[in-house]
Amino acid sequence: MSSKRIIALLTDFGLQDAYVGVMKGAISCVNPDLQTIDITHQIPRQNISAARFALMNAVGYFPDETVYLSVVDPGVGSMRRGVAIQIAEGFLVGPDNGLFSGVLSQSEGLMAVELTNSKFWLTLNPSNTFHGRDIFAPVAAYLASGIPIEELGVKIELDTLSNLPIREYQVTETEIIGFIQYMDGFGNVITNIPATALDNHKSWWASVGNLAIPSGLTYNSVSVGEMVALIGSHGWVEVAVNHGNAREKLNLYTGDLVTIRF
Repeated sequence: MSSKRIIALLTDFGLQDAYVGVMKGAISCVNPDLQTIDITHQIPRQNISAARFALMNAVGYFPDETVYLSVVDPGVGSMRRGVAIQIAEGFLVGPDNGLFSGVLSQSEGLMAVELTNSKFWLTLNPSNTFHGRDIFAPVAAYLASGIPIEELGVKIELDTLSNLPIREYQVTETEIIGFIQYMDGFGNVITNIPATALDNHKSWWASVGNLAIPSGLTYNSVSVGEMVALIGSHGWVEVAVNHGNAREKLNLYTGDLVTIRF
């Protein structure tokens, strides 16, 4: 089999246990010439929303036809489907639990299949607790090796895929009311307000509770230890602390309110 496609991995497995290595072993059993790249394995445990955000912001920074193997799967062994989805940028492989809905909000889905063809599994009797090893990893390897997506299972309608939408921000004449959708390892607090929502406003600041946080272009637009609101590399408004941790300083959680004022 040819090895023309990269496999990019995203999980919540961490690196303490053997799970990630075993998945890579299952890939190599199918095709030892495949290249794998780790997006992250530090998604907070069972946090599908965080995985949705991380994957959405990773797709597009890999070569065309990359296979994005993503396993954050608290419903493993249940009735949730395993799927492969073709998009313009490549392919998505993993559980149908909303994990892929962020990508699909930005990239057009071209085709989707439920992974019912056990010919492309590691075993005919997959574990009820580790589909990443027994189904998703080998399927991704076959897909990366050139097997057509249609052969992996039964075609399903794209509009039947599970959706995990983020809360919508609200716009008035004087403010944008948004919510925290993700917090990264630096403690930066990332909202659901896209940079495009600020296109017509040169002067703005963020409000969290009773605090007014000035906007800037970079983290060091303010002094060390001070808070700043800015557009992150991902294209969303975030609140940060220069050389600090905004999540801890402000005691914030996913879903908390952040308001942009002009």
